[in-house]
Amino acid sequence: MKKLLNTLYLTRPDCYLRKERETVVVMQGDDKLGQFPMLALQNILCFGQVGVSPAFMSACVEVGIALSFHTEFGKFQAQVVGMPKGNVLLRRTQYRWADDEEKALSISRLMIAAKVANCRAVLMREQRNHGAQVALADAAKSMAIVLEDIRRARSTEQLMGLEGEAASLYFGVFSSLLRIPDFEFSGRFRRPPTDPVNALLSFAYVLLASECSSALAGVGLDPYVGFLHRDRPGRKSLALDLMEELRAALADRFVLTLVNRGQVKANDFHQEATGAVRLKDDARKLFLTAYQERKRESLKHPFLDESIELGLLPHVQALLLARHLRGDMEYYPPFAIR
Repeated sequence: MKKLLNTLYLTRPDCYLRKERETVVVMQGDDKLGQFPMLALQNILCFGQVGVSPAFMSACVEVGIALSFHTEFGKFQAQVVGMPKGNVLLRRTQYRWADDEEKALSISRLMIAAKVANCRAVLMREQRNHGAQVALADAAKSMAIVLEDIRRARSTEQLMGLEGEAASLYFGVFSSLLRIPDFEFSGRFRRPPTDPVNALLSFAYVLLASECSSALAGVGLDPYVGFLHRDRPGRKSLALDLMEELRAALADRFVLTLVNRGQVKANDFHQEATGAVRLKDDARKLFLTAYQERKRESLKHPFLDESIELGLLPHVQALLLARHLRGDMEYYPPFAIR
């Protein structure tokens, strides 16, 4: 099993990364902020104005560190990519399957069914832990009906419509999962996020999408060619496909924990003139630290039937998808919360 390595998040403005022997050195002006062994890193995410040396970018490619650049608010901008890994025959199979409506649907249907089942599991878990709520029970019942329709979907368009219906039911009662009065949620708003909960969800999804992309590239798949999300220049469609089944487990539950435990406060956000709500710098660092700690927690994978760290879920699912495309497995087993 692959070992979970560390992720380095750079959020300070005007930082600069350089290579010193086999380590990453983080500089800010003439001050050295930190030094980390490259072999212990899997991802480096740079937010805002972060510079890197050409030698450092080359070193990242050589040792397999995924180096990506984002705006200070988390929007993806660019990634340093080396030579593709894996067998070219695997990517050719991926492209053929993406162009085959029936084959693409066979995978998409499983991923979306897992997404809806996992979102429903979040609602059911709340009821088990904190008592029955009519709104949650009704939403979970309706999502179970949508789940059956998803399993019978015969086109990508029908599948996406059902996924949207399930998402509307889920986020329609998401506010019932929040137990801190200062946090309100009236629906999912992404561009831009207009309240603290949406800001937290969007930031968590940015991190998850980056990890899914790295995991897919690591097993030899092309993150840009998906089965449900169709081709669009600059969009990592397969990474978006893969993260659908992982949203509830790795992002939604994490955000709920941060809010309900009081780890983030209502005053940890600021509102821009555009109406967008963003995390303040200190709160963003707290978020990233807690996210890294969360990734080190373990669970028993329902298909592998062995304990793995949460942070390895994208890699495990990418590997299972690659095996299915190669013909080593009859079906792709999506991740489902137990």
